[in-house]
Amino acid sequence: MIRLLKFSLAFLVIVSCNSKEKTTTKVDYPEKTSFSSHNPDLKASMERGKLVYDDLCITCHMADGKGATKVFPPLAQSDYLKNNQEKSIIGIKKGMKGEIVVNGITYNSIMTPLGLSDKEVADVMNYINNSWGNNYGKLITVEEVTKVIKN
Repeated sequence: MIRLLKFSLAFLVIVSCNSKEKTTTKVDYPEKTSFSSHNPDLKASMERGKLVYDDLCITCHMADGKGATKVFPPLAQSDYLKNNQEKSIIGIKKGMKGEIVVNGITYNSIMTPLGLSDKEVADVMNYINNSWGNNYGKLITVEEVTKVIKN
């Protein structure tokens, strides 16, 4: 009797492990950003910016840059980012609050200042400007960030 129970249990384990419906552990990662197609200065800045993004921005704007609808705006293919570079720089440096419209959706959240240096702001701007379908292509420099912040 015990032998039959052990055999049945072993049979069930083998059969269930050999199911036709395989589960997968594959994870679909967001569109990868190719740093290799950019000029060396932009490439280096984007690599540093990705580290900043992964440390401070990813929680709200997500790994794919799509944000959370009506809570945290997307950075991926964002009309606001494209058309408001200076406001975006100021937002990253000093924080933001109040309504903004991104890709036709109104957001009214608070983004606190992150305590980033002008260099870190430039780097993260270069990363988000050239990731997830964004193709700004122009290098944002530390000098540009400093100038925008002072005005």
